[in-house]
Order: sequence, then structure tokens, then C-alpha cells
Amino acid sequence: MNTVLFKNGDRFTEKPFKTEAELERLVVNHSKQLFGANSLYIDVKKKIDNTAFGGVIPDGFLFDLSDLENPEFYIVEVELAAHDFFRHIFPQVTKFFAFFKNTASQNKLIEKLYTILETDNTLLGELKSKIGKKEVFKFLKDTIENSQNILMIIDDEKTELPEIIETYTDTWGKMVKVSILKEYQSNGTSILSLTPEFENIGNIDIATTDSKTSSQITTYTEDFHLDGMPENMKVLYHKLKNSLKASIPELIINPQRYYISFRKKRNFAFVRIRKKKMLLVAMAEERKIRSAITHNPVKTLADSVQKFYNGPCARIELTDDKNLNEVIELLTEIQK
Repeated sequence: MNTVLFKNGDRFTEKPFKTEAELERLVVNHSKQLFGANSLYIDVKKKIDNTAFGGVIPDGFLFDLSDLENPEFYIVEVELAAHDFFRHIFPQVTKFFAFFKNTASQNKLIEKLYTILETDNTLLGELKSKIGKKEVFKFLKDTIENSQNILMIIDDEKTELPEIIETYTDTWGKMVKVSILKEYQSNGTSILSLTPEFENIGNIDIATTDSKTSSQITTYTEDFHLDGMPENMKVLYHKLKNSLKASIPELIINPQRYYISFRKKRNFAFVRIRKKKMLLVAMAEERKIRSAITHNPVKTLADSVQKFYNGPCARIELTDDKNLNEVIELLTEIQK
């Protein structure tokens, strides 16, 4: 269903994309708008030939450098919703899993990325301006080993996605993020819409039906989030959970696709587990969180992210359990 936008008396109608190349150009030309000022988008098709990855060429590589302590890497695939899902989209995206799942393919990806950057002074200069004195190859290797995402940019909803994502949870469920990009035009002026906005791509799941308030049975479990994580992160999560259960007997553990939420009468904390740290969003005023948390880093969240969580919040970062007590005390207090 096409949408019409109105702005300052002008009527903007949705532009249909006749070819995938049109949508790809929109992504390339507006990458900073779409992905943020602290992003680095690499137009791969201009940088590598058909033999570079055995004939499998993504549309782009994307680095989200908005949080340099937790940089995110994405293989970007641009698709038209009109394309046949099982003949075109499914096999194309599935091929990219090998870049992350297979050590040899992952190393080849890192090496090719390094070569692309070393031969493009503009891209290399932009990356170095973001990462400072960090060595480029080590940055690429560390980032890709710890952040493995596939970002699908598509021009409309695709009905096959929910079932596929919830069926193949270890690949599509873990790695694939989906965002719908549309362009609206009026008298030579364009308006772009991206749903969800990139800032919330790791929070809002438009491809499945789960939500942070859903009580429905979901295919996602704690094991889903812990699978492939280092032992110290698993131990840290279980210690956090068990300590909270001791303080809050009514605690409900609510795993969803992108996070595990802790609930009593409401969600009061959201946990994401990474290979090097645990990211915990606490539902309270940032000032209160910073007052209580003095030994673990606290990060400010963008307004759009706080809006998603339905209230003031900030993110606590945990790498070990040395100062876990301050986190338990805060969460026990804010859940009341």
C-alpha cells in the first residue's frame, strides 16, 4: 500500500523502484543520512570483482562507529520486495552467512576489506579519523570477530521473513536486521523514510511479531543469546540472573530476538550479551543510574532509543562480576 506525505502544502508521492540498482544508488548517495554521521559505508560493487568472494558480492559493507568501544559491522544487501523470496533473496542472503560462520571465509573478508581501505585514501582517512591510533587491520579483525550482522535494506514488507527468521534462529534470527527504505517525491524534492531508523536497528524488529511486552511463546530462549558466547560471559549472565532472582522472587525472564528482558510488573532491564561485555539497559533516569553505578561504565542513550524503551534509561556495561552488587542493588530498587 502506497503512502502519501504532506509537507508545507506539498504532496509527496511514493516513488516505485523499477530496478534494484535504483535502490542501491539511493543507499550509496545518502549513506550518512541513513546510517548516521559516525558510519562508514563502502560501496562494494565498485571495489571488488566477481571472483573476490567466489562470485558472491554484497552490495556494501557498513561500519557503525557511533560507539567506538562497541563498533558494529554489517554486510549490506539491498533488495526489492518484488523479487521472489525463495529464488532470489533467500539464497543470496544465505551465502553471506559463510563469511561469518567459516573461519577461512571470515579471514578472507577481513583481508579484502583491508585491501579496499588501503587502496582508497578517502575511505582510509575517514576510518582513521574515527578510530584514532588503533591499527586498521586489528580494528577490522576485532570488529568482525565480535560483530556479525547482515543488514537487508528493502523497499517494502516481505511476508516470508517472519517465518524464516523464527525458523532459522541461529542464522537469520541472529544476524539479519531488516529496514524498509522508501523515497517520496514532489516537484523535484525528495523525502526518505527508513523504518526502523538505523539508530534503532538493534531494538525494533519489523520482520517478526515479538515485542518487549509480548506474553506469547517465542522461539527465542536464554540459550539462543548465550550460544557462541565465551564462558566468562555465560557465567556473568547467570550470576546476574540468579542474584536478581534472590532479590526479586517474582522475577520473569523474557527472552526476545534482540534482548533478554527482566520483568516484574513491567520490564525494568534489558540485556544484550556480547563476546567481550554485557550491555544492560536499566529503566531509570540516567542521573539516578550514574549515582548508583560508580564502578561500571554508563552510556547515554539517544532519545529515539529511550523512546523505544518507553521511558528514561541508560546503558550499563559489564565485563566481569567484580562490581556486580551495585547493579543488583540498582535493579532491585527500580523494579519496585
